[in-house]
Amino acid sequence: MTALMIIVFVLGYVGIALEHPLKINKSGIALLTGGLLWVIYIFAAPQLIPAVSQTEFQNFIGTSSYLSSLPLHEQYVRFVVDHQIIAHLGDIAEILLFLMGAMTIVELIDAHGGFDFITSRIHSRNKHKLLWLISFITFFMSAVLDNLTTSIVMIMLLRKIIANYKERWLFGSLIVIAANSGGAWSPIGDVTTIMLWIGGNITATPTIVRLILPCLASVVIPVLLGQRLLHGIVRAPGYKDEKPPITQVMSKAERLSILIIGVACLIFIPVFKTFTHLPPFMGILLALGIMWIYTEIMYQNIGDIEESIKCRVSKVMKHIDMPTILFFLGILLAVAALQSAGILSTFARFLDEKVHNVYVINTVIGVVSSIVDNVPLVAGAIGMYPIADPATVAAASDPAYAQAFMQDGAFWQLLAYCAGVGGSLLIIGSAAGVVVMGLEKINFLWYAKNITLMALAGYAAGIIVYILQDLLL
Repeated sequence: MTALMIIVFVLGYVGIALEHPLKINKSGIALLTGGLLWVIYIFAAPQLIPAVSQTEFQNFIGTSSYLSSLPLHEQYVRFVVDHQIIAHLGDIAEILLFLMGAMTIVELIDAHGGFDFITSRIHSRNKHKLLWLISFITFFMSAVLDNLTTSIVMIMLLRKIIANYKERWLFGSLIVIAANSGGAWSPIGDVTTIMLWIGGNITATPTIVRLILPCLASVVIPVLLGQRLLHGIVRAPGYKDEKPPITQVMSKAERLSILIIGVACLIFIPVFKTFTHLPPFMGILLALGIMWIYTEIMYQNIGDIEESIKCRVSKVMKHIDMPTILFFLGILLAVAALQSAGILSTFARFLDEKVHNVYVINTVIGVVSSIVDNVPLVAGAIGMYPIADPATVAAASDPAYAQAFMQDGAFWQLLAYCAGVGGSLLIIGSAAGVVVMGLEKINFLWYAKNITLMALAGYAAGIIVYILQDLLL
């Protein structure tokens, strides 16, 4: 049965990677894969549970005399349905609720023209200066928002200031690299770092301190290489950009207030978790509540305007990318099934015995993430390696290696870097790359020919910087 589960998972992976040629949305494939794996697992539970989760199973059965009286097969079913699925679903729900809240806040800011305050201040026409400026804005913006939203905002900016589509391809490709790198050093900048942060594998301050320089190196190197392909002055397009109707009736102060409050709420979430010890999804729901009440009061004070142009939260939420949320749900359910079946722990033992080097393991994960989605890769790594505690490290045959798996250890921090930045090696390797590819019609082979080596140089430079930090500090 484990072989069948692996086959189903691999076929699901292939289907996700070939989403565009197959013309089948990856969310549907992910949900099908997750559902099938749990179906297979529950039928294989009588064989797998004694070998993988016997102690946990006995503890569960011991909680109730009713469970103890059931036939053994029924006990296994109840263990899967009432314990394992519920436990995994709780972890998954934390991630999905956080993403939905963050996406709603970002969409609310964008709908009210909040990001225009950033994009309207870019006036440089020198191509080299513009490339550096856009790359650094993207890098820091994606650390606060997320790399997908940041990429969309910056591509919309490019369309306003650059007419030549081939030049936009180069700028857009560097935006993908900067967005992925910027999201990797912030606990709220990328889905994978959010997963690691919520799971307790990393915490906010050490992650920022240890990853900002490697991530910066992964942007600076490609920009240095990319600027050699640009010469002269940017030629602007000859059309006037249309703004959302709501921005015509709101004052500048009102639109700016939504940007400030929204960004402040997002930045506040790591602080909220540190002081309250509540999970991040509680912070994002609190932030969304603040934004919701503020916009409702704001519309009451604006005066008599048509309801159809008001961008209330209830209206903005309809624009949330639910297929993406369902994709994460399917993938995380699939990985949870593999974890419950003991497949991930078996693979982890293989890596420990045959590779036994956290730098090599993560470097490979990063390269693979340019071909397949980094969400299941990180979810798989979380499932393979439990967070080590001091007692585990002390009892390990190789304490130095085991220490890398403690909270904020080298394995988890480098995993956040490699999974996020490695997705830039190919245009299809990240959500930011896929959306920019779709918006600007960037050719896959053009990116591979002109950008991949730049991205690889930056990726390698960041890993070297991290290793030097790790050795010196």
